[in-house]
Amino acid sequence: MYTGIPASPGIAIGKALVLTKKKVASEKKTVTDVTAEKNRFHQALNAAKAKLDQLIGQAYAEQQKETAAILETHRLILEDPDLLAKVETEITEKKVNAEFALEKALGFYIELLAGSDNAYFQERTADLKDVLSYVNPFLTGEEEIDPFPIKGKCILVAPELTPSDTARLPLNLVQGFITESGGPTSHTAIIARSLELPAVVGVARITAEVKNDDLLIIDGGEGTVLVNPAPETVETYRKKERALRAEREALSALKNAPARTKDGKTINLLANIGEPWELTKALEYGADGIGLYRTEYLFMNRDTLPTEEEQFEAYKEVLTKMEGKPVVIRTLDIGGDKNVPAIGLAPESNPFLGYRAIRLCLADRNLFVTQLRALYRASVYGQLRIMFPLISSIEEYRSAVKIAGEVRLALIKEGRQIGCHVPLGIMVEVPSVALLADVFAKEVDFFSIGTNDLIQYTLAVDRMNERISHLYSPFHPAVLRLIKMVIDHARREGIEVSMCGEMAGDPRLTRLLIGLGLQSFSVSPSSLWTVKKEIMKVKTKPAKTFARKVLLQSTAAEIKEYIETKA
Repeated sequence: MYTGIPASPGIAIGKALVLTKKKVASEKKTVTDVTAEKNRFHQALNAAKAKLDQLIGQAYAEQQKETAAILETHRLILEDPDLLAKVETEITEKKVNAEFALEKALGFYIELLAGSDNAYFQERTADLKDVLSYVNPFLTGEEEIDPFPIKGKCILVAPELTPSDTARLPLNLVQGFITESGGPTSHTAIIARSLELPAVVGVARITAEVKNDDLLIIDGGEGTVLVNPAPETVETYRKKERALRAEREALSALKNAPARTKDGKTINLLANIGEPWELTKALEYGADGIGLYRTEYLFMNRDTLPTEEEQFEAYKEVLTKMEGKPVVIRTLDIGGDKNVPAIGLAPESNPFLGYRAIRLCLADRNLFVTQLRALYRASVYGQLRIMFPLISSIEEYRSAVKIAGEVRLALIKEGRQIGCHVPLGIMVEVPSVALLADVFAKEVDFFSIGTNDLIQYTLAVDRMNERISHLYSPFHPAVLRLIKMVIDHARREGIEVSMCGEMAGDPRLTRLLIGLGLQSFSVSPSSLWTVKKEIMKVKTKPAKTFARKVLLQSTAAEIKEYIETKA
């Protein structure tokens, strides 16, 4: 058995097709006519963009909206003025061939992203590597050999799969994905989830040790791969596959059902989104709104900051498509471990405690004002709520509100249309805010509890450190007491409180959270139906009694056991 990272749930049983692609470094050559070489580069660039346009059109035609969105991002990279300037400078000053110059220029950004402590940014290096694969064939004059000789149904096994790879795949024949590289936010994982195909990534040595036509079983929920299993094992997994399919079909019937407890209490069930394709999924799964819209994707994979107009169009799109449902948009949450090239922050020894999120925005007023202008301008297209991340003191919140008020007045003076009332809220992810929830609740319009960081900061556990990950627990009594404190103070002051961290999407915790008084959950689109199913099982009064008894336990292990045994 091989173990990797669970990337997309489900069971797949099928024959392996092992894909390997040779990586050939561009040979460095000296050129004498730099003008001719730059012209050759731009001719290849135009041809690559035309090829991308073809792939984008094909992706849309095959309803691969997520793949199309990724490829459109790649096309923008090919038009990035800073990247093109780097290539031309390399050709002019060092008199090298265009292939080598492009690889060198992209290598600079690949190294920058690879050096980040943030897994999401590390995985975006695949985008830049993919860009090379579009342009190089037109520079070398070599026709690309079809890397996907797929003749029948199969499970793909590969070192990695890029977005351009998936755009060319006959997906009707693919039963699942296994890759050696990647994480839960890699493109393989994203595409697999969007297509609802099982996937396991980060499986070491799999391409060297598995052969074509080996019988494979993927368990995307557990992150396991079995090779040439015994017939009785195959039958066991076939039964599990049928059970999962039946469960999924049953859950789909809940799409239009209200998220309501057995005794009639309505719960708001919202979606977290981070990239445009996730909005489509939120709508497909029947979200009551967007509880967390991460804006960081607008700033990634580029050398220049997005303009006010670019941001306005992005925010306008999500507000328009949600058709009046609430949309909580979080202001920029980067810095420290998310070193976006356009900002170029210096490395920090403790990035999670460093210069990031609201701290960065308050210090870089132009960055903050540009985003706020775009947000307020977009507010006329829907029910916008603005949320500030990593607030740790009331002074920070007041400073953010002051700037937001100034932006609002400036737009009115310019004659711009803006929404009548745009609520301003905060992420509760720092213990200092939870402990001062009574103070904050008198000034903010809403709370959203970000449990991922709240757990990390409360327990002093780096959630990305494998050696101490066992200490990171949503069942810790200190975490639950802080959550209860925040909910209680919000309710006393009559403000909304939601939860947008991973705890909200964990069905084991649904009854407990409702018992603690939570009335709004914000989860990944794929978790909406699962959480809704759990909500519909709950009775409010018994849930409150259950929550009180949970809070009497003194350790995380005791709480976990109590929740599991009292289900």
